[in-house]
Amino acid sequence: MRHAANLTGVRVVIARCEVDYAGRLTAHLPMAPRLIMVKKDGAVSVHADDRAYKPLNWMSPPCTLSVTAPAPSQPGEDPAGAPLEELWLVKGRDGETLKIAIAEILDDHEYDLGVDPGLEKDGVEAHLQALLAENPGVFGTGYRLVTREYRTPIGPVDLLLRDGDGGYVAVEVKRRGEIDGVEQLTRYVELMNRDPQLSPVSGVFAAQLIKPQAAVLARDRGLSCLTVDYDALRGMDNAEDRLF
Repeated sequence: MRHAANLTGVRVVIARCEVDYAGRLTAHLPMAPRLIMVKKDGAVSVHADDRAYKPLNWMSPPCTLSVTAPAPSQPGEDPAGAPLEELWLVKGRDGETLKIAIAEILDDHEYDLGVDPGLEKDGVEAHLQALLAENPGVFGTGYRLVTREYRTPIGPVDLLLRDGDGGYVAVEVKRRGEIDGVEQLTRYVELMNRDPQLSPVSGVFAAQLIKPQAAVLARDRGLSCLTVDYDALRGMDNAEDRLF
């Protein structure tokens, strides 16, 4: 087994498997052919062939993956009654677990995707970031900009601020705030809090529109949300100046 820490790229596995998640809720996927992806950052996700991007189940980093051989009498729920080949156990940061019982590996490859250049922001999103950098007071009294595009080993943080008490604040800026953006900010904040020169670091998810699911996840992760009025920030808050 190639553990995530030893991967040079993304590992893509097609396997007949059953999956059990245990955490705040529990979920079970019966035995069926599925796609499993293991990324260098430790993320593990399980996919079906009937939806676009969202996995059936997943574990975001930081997490650990271990593999054991199943007991000889452990058939799982394979309708054919075949013994299992491997048992994968993924443990998350809060004690949540993702158990993947594999009856048969149909395909297994690893791909090195190289260094990703990152997502280029569109014009509105890039301008929104610039406007927030010029007006840090929208985040609260006493906030000031430290830098834009603060570099971390896993990518740049859009804005790094200091709050009124002198603490560091990482800001992720989106035009449309969705769950992926919250996950991205969570990774930045967790990594930055390991640096004693920065810690404690708080996080703010700023967007023109924040989806309700993203807001709930942000609160659960201890992050703040800021809904930004782009026109007002540009000084165009007079209704007569707007098209809509």
